[in-house]
Amino acid sequence: MTTATLTSKGQITIPAVVRAALGVETGDRVEFVLVEPGRYELVAATQSVTALKGLVRKPASPVSISAMNEAITARGAKAR
Repeated sequence: MTTATLTSKGQITIPAVVRAALGVETGDRVEFVLVEPGRYELVAATQSVTALKGLVRKPASPVSISAMNEAITARGAKAR
């Protein structure tokens, strides 16, 4: 079992062996998932950019740059 200590500022340093097992580095995000009352799991909230593939579907037909500019202009005019 590996332990860590909570500081007076509410911060905790994840032990190196745990960081390595999770594959997290400085600046990465982690999530605390409630498993049951009083018990949490620490999960790396990092994903590969390839996980985004398919999130937004392709348009039925290609959109031209001029059509994009027109849409931006029209939308910007409504915001005023």
